[in-house]
Amino acid sequence: MRTLASFALLRESWVGMIGAGIIVFWILVAVFAQLISPFDPLATLQPFAKPGTTYAKGGIFLLGTDHIGRDILSRLIWGSRTVLVYAPLATFTAYVVGILMGLAAGYRRGWVDDVLSRISDIILSFPVLVLYIIIIATIGASGVNIIIAITFASAPGIMRIVRGLVLDLRNRDYVAAAQTRGESAWRIMLVEILPNARGPLIVDACLRMGYVIITIGVLGFLGLGLPPPDPDWGGMINETRQMAMAFPHMALFPCMAISSLILGFNLLADGLREISLRD
Repeated sequence: MRTLASFALLRESWVGMIGAGIIVFWILVAVFAQLISPFDPLATLQPFAKPGTTYAKGGIFLLGTDHIGRDILSRLIWGSRTVLVYAPLATFTAYVVGILMGLAAGYRRGWVDDVLSRISDIILSFPVLVLYIIIIATIGASGVNIIIAITFASAPGIMRIVRGLVLDLRNRDYVAAAQTRGESAWRIMLVEILPNARGPLIVDACLRMGYVIITIGVLGFLGLGLPPPDPDWGGMINETRQMAMAFPHMALFPCMAISSLILGFNLLADGLREISLRD
């Protein structure tokens, strides 16, 4: 309930409202993609059409077409589904793993903390992009494998944040009272400690969503995203990068889509942080 109240207070931050508005816009685009898409995103229509070109069989290519003749606007619309499905799933999965690791390390301490911290240190010692490439190249490019790769690379960072919060909260009076009542360790961690650590985690989750969106775009650009011909913003940039000088609209509009969605989550995170500081 407190989390919902924090989002309700978002109207007090104009920065957060702008961010939320951008996110809601893309969510609506993804939900109603089938209704608002002017063309089939996979159909070959008219190659190298510039923005505003009228299609002979009816309709206008508002954002032009790519080198194969696929309508860019339609591919952006359908590509938003890819981003808004896999980015939240990957972030949620990473948070589940990272939170469980952080709770165990911060509350149990001792050898549990040492083992989990060393595992996290080893994973975080690798450059993130190199780690993604190694994982995807090993297990193959697919939506599920992208989620696995992002979870594997992101969970240790989340674990460190949670561990630090738990180390502070584990000595609070309400934790001691729960221990006196004889509650189990995991109940104390999940019911007493985790809800009181939600503020920084919510802000971090919004920022991390932006990082995950960038990651999905980069993997698509490197050819390690979803297999073609599925609409993928990063893949759209990769497919047309060699023609960007002559036909800049092919790569420009996917870049703008990625940037706008990342901006939305960053502004939302700033708004939530601003509200939490007021409290």
